[in-house]
Amino acid sequence: MAKTFPEHFLWGGSTAANQIEGAWDEGGRGPATSDFARLITKEIRDTEGTFDVHVPHNAASREMVEDMKLHPENWELPKRRGIDFYHTYKEDIRLFAEMGFKVFRMSISWSRIFPNGDDAQPNEEGLKFYDAVFDELHRYGIEPLVTLSHFDTPLHLAETYNGFASRHTTDAFVRYAETVMRRYKGKVKYWLTFNEINNVLSNPFTSSGVIMDGAPEPNSCNPYLGNWQLKFQAVHNQFIASALAVKKLHEIDPEAKMGNMLCRLENYAESSRPEDQLQVMFEDHFNWFFTDVQANGEYPYYMQRFFDENDIHIEMGPDDEKILKEGAVDFITISYYMTYIMRYKGSPVPQPTGRLVSDIKNPHLPKSEWGWTIDPIGFRVTLNRIYDRYHKPIFISENGLGAVDQFDENGRIQDDYRIDYMRAHVEQMREAIADGVDVFGYAWWGPIDLVSSGTSEMTKRYGMIYVDQDDYGNGSKKRSKKKSFYYYKKLIASNGADLENDVTFDE
Repeated sequence: MAKTFPEHFLWGGSTAANQIEGAWDEGGRGPATSDFARLITKEIRDTEGTFDVHVPHNAASREMVEDMKLHPENWELPKRRGIDFYHTYKEDIRLFAEMGFKVFRMSISWSRIFPNGDDAQPNEEGLKFYDAVFDELHRYGIEPLVTLSHFDTPLHLAETYNGFASRHTTDAFVRYAETVMRRYKGKVKYWLTFNEINNVLSNPFTSSGVIMDGAPEPNSCNPYLGNWQLKFQAVHNQFIASALAVKKLHEIDPEAKMGNMLCRLENYAESSRPEDQLQVMFEDHFNWFFTDVQANGEYPYYMQRFFDENDIHIEMGPDDEKILKEGAVDFITISYYMTYIMRYKGSPVPQPTGRLVSDIKNPHLPKSEWGWTIDPIGFRVTLNRIYDRYHKPIFISENGLGAVDQFDENGRIQDDYRIDYMRAHVEQMREAIADGVDVFGYAWWGPIDLVSSGTSEMTKRYGMIYVDQDDYGNGSKKRSKKKSFYYYKKLIASNGADLENDVTFDE
């Protein structure tokens, strides 16, 4: 076993603008799709029923968004307030630095730079805000790793052009990407194009700005609603946007690198039946597809049958294949939270499940309070499989545990469950590196409590820094350290060599 991680390994944390910044209508920022994701608490889920962690709604997305615009007082929309990072970034970055962060993965809010997504001129106040954030990070020697689009397409592009269903949005994205890459040349050397790009199939509104007629509410997560044609056309247009952004970055700053971002779904067969193994292959193909295109620069052979069977015809421009080939990403990033069990669906042609939480529970694994399996060895498996497939450097852009935190009698959060999760996953990441996998960084998802992506809750906490704010925005917003804060600080200081949970609040 390797005793330490590679020298200069990038330890840190990961967030998204739409989950932390707040100030949704300050500083010239325009509305984005994320501003229309409502709070879905456990009480709401229990009352209304669920699909995964999302709640079906009878209204079409367009109708619901319109009602949110006209009557915001009738809705609880937590992503509009985030955790107020827009005003507290200096304090928060100081705490990250105290933990020893080497990297901070964050996103730029596109509509903070171009309020409508396609304005004639960028918003200087928005550009200055990120200048200030990057300067503060560099003050502490923290490298920013910046996602260009993290589930917050400008609303104007969604309502007027149906987001990435239109090449207009592709062109607008490339102009936005070029603007920020030129502005922050020398300040940002690691970029990502689209967060968890595969989520466009299950969550097209926030992922790509696509409003689907008859779909449930905006932050729904149902892969079966709407049509495959529209979703895959939007995916293709995002592929082109990504490839063009890669090419632009290499022209603007040859020293900088651009990565992709995949929500990695590692799958196990329910049994040794060959049919179950076949279903795993279908599921893997559907997951790998996105990174195959972005890393290899071409559509993989195995998708053609699915396209044919489902009457999907991708409209391509005359130079699209050349653009994809020339715009392959430099490195791979993934989110990894859990593994899945697959059972044959009864068809010899690809029929993916498309669910973000497995219907079939693994009896060999514990689960989080949200039903997510905890599988550190699966982490090692998936890292090896990614490197086998692409032979490109890997950065872990998200890994973490959402839990309900409780204060003890001394007013402290003894989150050993979070420490146990981190320790086990870091240990298996170290094993993968010993296997020969090129992993150059690890960012814990939500190092500071933030608004949940799927349900907009604060109750589901990932952070090592506690934020005094509840699901409805009540609280002082005061930051305080959990036990895991001290653990991660020690782990980083040892470059991953010391994984023992022997820290106290006195350190």
